[in-house]
Amino acid sequence: MTLISRKRLARFFLVPFVVMALLSVTAVGAFAADAPAAGTTFSIPDVKVKDASTKSNVLVIGTGGTISGQANDGDPTNLQSYKSGTYKIEDMVAQLPKKEKIADVSTYQFGNKGSGSYAISDLYDLSLTVDQALKTYDGVVVTSGTDTMEDIAYFLDLTVQSEKPVVITGAMRPWDVIGTDAPANLYNAIKLAASGKTKWFGTVLMLNDIVQAARDVTKTNAQRLDTFQSPVLGALGYIDQDNISIYRAPGRVSKAGKPEWKTPFDLTKISKTDLPQVEIAYAYQDAGAGAINGFIADGAKGIVTAGTGAGGISPKMSAARSEAIKKGILFVTTTRTGSGTMYPSDSDGIIAGDSLNATHARMLLLLSMGFSKDQPTIKKWFATYGTQNVVVDAPKA
Repeated sequence: MTLISRKRLARFFLVPFVVMALLSVTAVGAFAADAPAAGTTFSIPDVKVKDASTKSNVLVIGTGGTISGQANDGDPTNLQSYKSGTYKIEDMVAQLPKKEKIADVSTYQFGNKGSGSYAISDLYDLSLTVDQALKTYDGVVVTSGTDTMEDIAYFLDLTVQSEKPVVITGAMRPWDVIGTDAPANLYNAIKLAASGKTKWFGTVLMLNDIVQAARDVTKTNAQRLDTFQSPVLGALGYIDQDNISIYRAPGRVSKAGKPEWKTPFDLTKISKTDLPQVEIAYAYQDAGAGAINGFIADGAKGIVTAGTGAGGISPKMSAARSEAIKKGILFVTTTRTGSGTMYPSDSDGIIAGDSLNATHARMLLLLSMGFSKDQPTIKKWFATYGTQNVVVDAPKA
């Protein structure tokens, strides 16, 4: 055998091993930095104290974000220049003083990066992780970046099947800077989950001592600690030291203990690939058709319009929407104003988004289209699970 033949033979056997090694390193690196691989079972820890303690068992699931951020250059006065997703949730919880007073706390590191870096497929895994944890834990806290926290919170609200408390929290300032809100938010989120006061509420968001419904809340300011607000409808309640005061509840609480409390969006019944691409088209003066046409060309199956006033869009956008509907694209109409109700009409291919903002409507639409291709069914889901109107069964005379 010639020298050249030996070299070719060596490359023939060596290349597969090199490729496998590189794939292994890549996979390990991706797992360490990102969410777990697809599946319905996750390696969450067992409850710390079972039956031997009167305190609630709470699992804190870390996903990263500002709350786990580290100030650049070790400067504790650097409030806005930091590396998001640095500290591990296990170490953060360990630093909380006297947490043993409020709960028996365990942790699970789902991921450690900014909220906007997670794909919908990652949220699929996160929701299944939460439901798995609630089979044994009394409550779950999810830490997240605030940029897309409302997106993540509403996805969990719509998909988690357990009635036990789910609280999402984060911070506007990183963990290790002066005046940080991170430890207090984490402590109060654990306290709220352990209290059981939001059982049947679905997922709630807790920052800055304020408890908000996942459906209603939105981020309103890029810097302020009180950035999360629920326009018109208002907060659910407040946390002041040992006092947790709840003044209103989401509409689904009226269905507590009934089968219809659960949404139809049980992720164990579909795969990640069943969730379609859904986009948001923003309306403005003389807006062109490019956004709608471009989204469709890119593979979108549904589009939410953030319209002017009561959902209005420009003539060019309207013409593009009409053509898209003929191709089977489903639309939801919302307003860019930040609040206001879109009411149903008989228009084919267009669903009213009620008072959902565009971000929340997108989550409901992609989940609805992942579970049904029937437009009347999806409209019904928007009119029920999407509105969260209070339903009271009055006693019969």
